[in-house]
Amino acid sequence: MLIVDDSAIVREVLSEKLSMEDDIIVVGTAPDPYVARDKILKFKPDIITLDIEMPRMDGLTFLGILMKYFPIPVIIVSSVTTQDKYAAIKALELGAFDIVNKPGGSFTIADVIGDILYKIRQAYLQCDNYIAKRKAVDEQIIRKQVPFSPKTAILTGITTTDRYIAIGASTGGTIALEYIIKNLPANLPPVLIVQHMPPLFTKQFANRLDDLSELNVKEAEEDEIINPGYVYIAPGGYHLTLIRKGITLYTRLLDTPRENYQKPSVDVLFRSMAEITGKNSLGILLTGMGRDGAQGLLQMKNSGAQTVSQDEASSVVYGMPRAAAEIGAAKEILSLDRIPARIIAYATAS
Repeated sequence: MLIVDDSAIVREVLSEKLSMEDDIIVVGTAPDPYVARDKILKFKPDIITLDIEMPRMDGLTFLGILMKYFPIPVIIVSSVTTQDKYAAIKALELGAFDIVNKPGGSFTIADVIGDILYKIRQAYLQCDNYIAKRKAVDEQIIRKQVPFSPKTAILTGITTTDRYIAIGASTGGTIALEYIIKNLPANLPPVLIVQHMPPLFTKQFANRLDDLSELNVKEAEEDEIINPGYVYIAPGGYHLTLIRKGITLYTRLLDTPRENYQKPSVDVLFRSMAEITGKNSLGILLTGMGRDGAQGLLQMKNSGAQTVSQDEASSVVYGMPRAAAEIGAAKEILSLDRIPARIIAYATAS
């Protein structure tokens, strides 16, 4: 590990905590990207943690250079109080493996060290193929012109009543979700999303998607009506579920224990969809580490819902969708570039 942060306190605390782990060696720390560059060339670390706001060169600029000339898994350790309100999300777009809250301010080291350790280990498991797969998906799908545009798609016949869409994603999910959401029309049935992401950053992500999309994208709040034309992002630190009051569906946020080491958990949302919306729903499981969402997708399938998992070729990390395919949870396995059209087909089916 190499730790890159302009705060001497953060460097010291992270170095001390990470060095206590038997499977982690901290080869050095750096106060800015220029020092980091020299230490990367010298030590060739497997993974680095990177702050965004630093002197002499900001983290985003450094990350872009790093991904081009010396690509290795990078975990962003940052606060949301940066000058660029979308900085952490842009870091994921540039190729960062994941983000965690920076210790200090609202978060103590005890609050975040578990997430940091978990994501370091997940990054190490993927370090041999993550960069290559991320680049391939970006070049083959994300940068390609899609065969339709939400502005020119046939929007007539879309049925928003009693149809609901649920999507789950983890590592690599932010770019996949950006691709999907920006290629969907405005008058879509309600969409509920769980993207594994820490507290506070989910609101940034929702706002980022809202800027890119014709849909209204927001971080889900407690007890709000589920409306067509809206996308609801599960807030970090809470599970997102549904509750029915009469004929109307409302959000319900649960502060219950993590599932599959995640909070929000895709399984929790998918179980709720299976129970509340059943056959009137479409469940989609995207790229990500682990198995979160697989059992929930199976429950959706068993309730009569339509279910889709992303294929291996277009998944940055083929973990969650693989788990779903292995247990027969997905009725269809689709490439990322086919998923927007599949959603529209679901919304327009008679």
